[in-house]
Amino acid sequence: MLKEIILAVIVSFDTFLVTSACFGSGIRIPLVPAVLIDLIGGAVLGLSLGLSEMISRAVSEEICRSVGTAVLCLIGTVTVFKSLLRSLIRRLSERGELSLKTGNSGLMIKLYLDDTAADLDHSSSLSVSEAAALALASSLDSAATGLGSGIAGISPVKAAVFAFISGAAAIGGGYLAGKKISSLSHDLSWLGGVFLILFAVFGQS
Repeated sequence: MLKEIILAVIVSFDTFLVTSACFGSGIRIPLVPAVLIDLIGGAVLGLSLGLSEMISRAVSEEICRSVGTAVLCLIGTVTVFKSLLRSLIRRLSERGELSLKTGNSGLMIKLYLDDTAADLDHSSSLSVSEAAALALASSLDSAATGLGSGIAGISPVKAAVFAFISGAAAIGGGYLAGKKISSLSHDLSWLGGVFLILFAVFGQS
């Protein structure tokens, strides 16, 4: 059960950063959209873990553990580099050295660069559809993490339940810490990648 709890906390870190960015920018997340964000995050993790568990039945336990560790380390490394790239693009954009035009079809790219872009109608409040788009964009790493973790014997149901609980706590924490987190000039999502690498190395045994 400890593995499920740790994994749920790690994947909820992105939710904390996303919601803190929204709250810090004055964007409200009403109860229903907040619950939807939480549900999607837990469901994505549970489904990806379930799929990975099915795959693991066809290979040996030793191979599962080795592949799982390698996959999680890779995802963690990609997350760290993604955070660095995101910070670089933001700085270039602020200096006027980069102009990125994504149009109406580039929502995922916008959300990748700026979590507050979810407020498409600029109403300072997320609707259900905007919350769903934000949750799906921030759950991509959770899906990949679940695929890598399921082959390590982690229960999909327990992980999904704990992800829902920790996700609710992350949204609450994002509300409380929004202005402080959003005022930082550095992207902190790299911490999630570091935590994932540590989990892969020390939590797979």
